[in-house]
Order: sequence, then C-alpha cells, then structure tokens
Amino acid sequence: MNLKSKSPSTIESDSVIETTESLNVSFVIPVLNEGDRVADSIAKAWLADADEVIVVDGGSVDQTVAAAQASNCRLVRSTPGRGQQLNAGAAIATGDILLFLHVDNWLDAGAAEQMRNALKDENCIGGGFKQRIESQRLIFRIVEFGNFIRAKSQRLVYGDQGLFVRRNIFESLGGYPEIPLMEDFVFSQTLFKRRCKPMMLPGPLHVDPRRWEKTGVLRQTLKNWRIATAFRFGTSPESLYRRYYQD
Repeated sequence: MNLKSKSPSTIESDSVIETTESLNVSFVIPVLNEGDRVADSIAKAWLADADEVIVVDGGSVDQTVAAAQASNCRLVRSTPGRGQQLNAGAAIATGDILLFLHVDNWLDAGAAEQMRNALKDENCIGGGFKQRIESQRLIFRIVEFGNFIRAKSQRLVYGDQGLFVRRNIFESLGGYPEIPLMEDFVFSQTLFKRRCKPMMLPGPLHVDPRRWEKTGVLRQTLKNWRIATAFRFGTSPESLYRRYYQD
C-alpha cells in the first residue's frame, strides 16, 4: 500500500502535548454495505491530506470489502456496530490525531492542516467541523446552524460533524462505548465534559443528504431529537437502536 510516510511525534506522557509540526492524521471510516461509495470516500480522504486512511468493515455482504481492497487504505474487519468499528480502526492507527468520518461525509484539501493548527493550542484536545449538507434547500442551512450551535453550547460533536481527537486522549478514555447507538453522544460527552470546549473548524465537512431525503428533513430531524432526548432520560441504546432503524 502506498500510504504516506510518517514523521515521529514527541509524546512524553498523557499530560504532555505532541509537537504540532509532526502531528499525523489518521482518518477512520466505518462501513457496512457501502460498496457503491467506499472507494470514493477513500479517495476523498487522501485529497483532504490524510496521512493514513483506515476502513473498518462491520460484516458487509456486498462489494464493500472488494472495493476497499482495491483502494489505497488499510482495511480492518470488525464485529458490526459503529462503536466497535471505530475502536478497531483506532487500535491500528498510527496517527497522533484520529478523525472519525462517516462514509458519506468528506472534507476538502487542507482539512488535516486545520486540525494540526487547532492543536497548536495545547488546551485543545479535539473537536469537529462545520457542516455543508449538499443541497440548496434553505432548510438544510437551518439544520447546519442548529447542529453547530448544539456542538458549541452542549459540547456534543456528533459523528456526522467529523469528530477528531488527540490519540493519547482517546486511548486514556478507553475509546468509544461499544453500544448499538449513541456511541458518539456518549464519547463526546465524556471527552469534553471536564475539558475545553470542542474546537469547531471551518471545514467544511460535506454531508450527503441521503438520510434526510429518504425520511424527510423535518421527520428525520424530529426523530433525531426524540432519540437524543429519550437517551438522556435513560432509555437503553438497544431499545433506541430498534426504534431508530425500525421506524
């Protein structure tokens, strides 16, 4: 594989911040039956200046694995579940910065440098990106704004905002919880609860509108709110998973 060469980073302990000049970025992309888009996702990750691209398959039965194997990435097999897949990818990552990216999200050239620059502030441990949902409909500008405000005010960076974090911090927290749903909610809540607010970078992080278009923008947004509210009030991730995918 023609992965980019690495420069050594300086890490003395979890409390010491790496030298930003040598920070490498690993893109971790979990997939399941995404044979029609995984190759494009990998190519776009390299265009965003990734130092390493890791694809974690959760048991696809289509052409996902073959497409990934034919592309320039490190392919990992995992048990299904986004938390498990993200942890499996992080476990083999060599980068100092971990970026967790949905397969239908992508970043432009210079995104890796945005993360490196953000982490020049030794108090910054991670964050996400401003979204650009790829539709001209005004309602999506409202969704983008609402998601940005939620990330800043509630310190909750969701998976479709491109959560990035220093690898040593990620490891010290034990990674993502391996639950069927809301793994990004729990991890983000833990990550930023007693530390600095998430750094929201300009990106943009491009988002495919397919899930909103399939369900309906208002219906999908309300559904997300209901799921998050139910989780806050103690509904189990297993129950929420069934509710989310069977509606």
